[in-house]
Amino acid sequence: MSDQPRDAKKKATPGKAPPGQPGPQSPFSGRQRWITIAWAVGALALIFAFQTRFGPTTEDIRFSRFLTLVEDEELTEVDIGTTSISGTYSSDDQERNFATTIPPAFETTQLVNRLQKQDVAFTGQQPSFWSQFLISILPFLIIAGLFYFFFIRRMRQQLGGSGGPMSLGKNKAKLYDRTDMKTTFSDVAGVDEVETELQELVEYLKRPEKFARIGARIPKGVLLVGPPGTGKTLLARAIAGEAEVPFFYISASEFIELFVGLGAARVRDLFQQARQRAPAIVFIDEIDSIGQARSGAAGPQMGSHQEQEQTLQQLLTEMDGFEPNSGVIIVAASNRPEVLDQALLRPGRFDRQIQVNLPDIRGREEILRIHARDVKLGINADLKVLARRTPGFSGAQLANVINEGALLAARGGREKVEMHDLEEAIDRVIAGLERRSQVLSDDERRLVAYHELGHALVARFVEHSDPVHRVSIIPRGIGALGYTQQLPDEERYLMSEPELRDRIAVLLGGRAAEEIVFGFATTGAQDDLMKATEIARRMVMEFGMSEVVGPINIAERGSRYLSPAFRRGDDVSSETEVAIDREVKSILLDAQERARKVVGEHRDDMDNLAKVLLDKESLDRKDLDSYFGGSDDSESDEDEERPETLELPKDTRPPVKIRPQ
Repeated sequence: MSDQPRDAKKKATPGKAPPGQPGPQSPFSGRQRWITIAWAVGALALIFAFQTRFGPTTEDIRFSRFLTLVEDEELTEVDIGTTSISGTYSSDDQERNFATTIPPAFETTQLVNRLQKQDVAFTGQQPSFWSQFLISILPFLIIAGLFYFFFIRRMRQQLGGSGGPMSLGKNKAKLYDRTDMKTTFSDVAGVDEVETELQELVEYLKRPEKFARIGARIPKGVLLVGPPGTGKTLLARAIAGEAEVPFFYISASEFIELFVGLGAARVRDLFQQARQRAPAIVFIDEIDSIGQARSGAAGPQMGSHQEQEQTLQQLLTEMDGFEPNSGVIIVAASNRPEVLDQALLRPGRFDRQIQVNLPDIRGREEILRIHARDVKLGINADLKVLARRTPGFSGAQLANVINEGALLAARGGREKVEMHDLEEAIDRVIAGLERRSQVLSDDERRLVAYHELGHALVARFVEHSDPVHRVSIIPRGIGALGYTQQLPDEERYLMSEPELRDRIAVLLGGRAAEEIVFGFATTGAQDDLMKATEIARRMVMEFGMSEVVGPINIAERGSRYLSPAFRRGDDVSSETEVAIDREVKSILLDAQERARKVVGEHRDDMDNLAKVLLDKESLDRKDLDSYFGGSDDSESDEDEERPETLELPKDTRPPVKIRPQ
């Protein structure tokens, strides 16, 4: 693969010259403008200094002194103007220059007669038409120049670049070649299937005859969908690094600006440039900005909404309209596929819709290794253990974990990143920064300790629960006075009804501990109650885990990837609503009784662990296993993916119990 740049592949932006080539320079642009201004100011200063040093010296005198000179017949030469008089006079056998201002309404006729009698040479001056005209319009020219320089020219650059308003319809896509993009598929991990699909696109662009021999046609468009941070844009950069074809990159929001019709014009210009350089790849990031479903005849048809629909319709036409679009492959990314127009998703436009999921444990380990290539890791830094302890993390979060660990090591003055730095980085990503400055009273610390130990004990002694990884009473994040973190021993994709009921019991364990130990509940269970109620409602309304309500799904879901909202459907009868509320309450009360039973049976263990937790401020899984006589062999187990029987709820991260203030 050659790394030599080609003219057709130079990175360029419309209105700008490619890198390495001098573009058109304006005398009033950038550094050149200030150099020109500096030379002009210097020249004027030099001329003024020269005239002051070597020019004739002129004495400004009062008009009364001038009349005295006339009476004494000392004048030798006079130059009479409309508002001033200048000339020379004799003084001590020397000729001196003078200038004076004529008073208002002074009649110069008598002065002229007097000078004639004294035989003094004199002349008169009248301002020329052009000088008067220039003086009258000069202020307006200066104001107009400043207005153009500081307003019109800057607005023209912002709206249309160096070409002015005529270039408004030019697209803002960036064009990259092989030498510009260094990212390749070796920098991508955790999405093997997606990588295989995209490698096929690159291979087709390099060797189209391989597919043409058997009549295969490459997809015109590929849509990458998935949660934020899973690497959709990174995959597009990898395509640009692998393919030896022009690669256009643009964000969908750059199509829409101030003027109506501008977005459609930019779409046309983008595809025209891509066809001229075909075969080529066009990557549109966050395509949902312009690809949202059209409103139809009954919807709003004014303002920006109409402009968005015009841009979408032009995009539909360019992708699969009357004119052929051979040689141009569209790759788009979105984390809101449910809002995209169906005409955009049909075969012939986006033939393939590839889902970029969160990585599994093996993918997380590979991602951690990629981001740790330039980081000095200590001997005890085990990336496999970190991958096990970060279920539900995206690639961006894993990169943040490595970077936070490196920052912590540098802050501590260490030469290498140790395992405890990475562990602290994971806690930062999950629960936020430690707030050591927030000092709790002894009673509050004791409340938090028992609350978190209630979660930990219930999680340890119910049958279906993930092991407790860490219990802490160090305030973190916003309003979190403590947290309990659970980590599964293996990847989980499904959950059963007993597991969901045990999860609710664990969530209510903190409140149960408060009621048993102190005899009252606090506001610390607010977040626990919210999560427990949501799980119970989903069990009844979405998963059909209630014999009273029945195997029915009456829930409405929002976005799949952006904080999906769970809410009750509109077509629910009043009888069903009553049954749902009763079933949800029954599930919560049953979980609460089970949590109270576990806490009551292990009250002595809770008191002993509370003393240790108040002293150390955090307990990990080894501490709990050591206290209860268990063995910590989870880190040496082989990672397996165990399917169950039911769908996993929306949040697959390890549950973190947060006690708000």
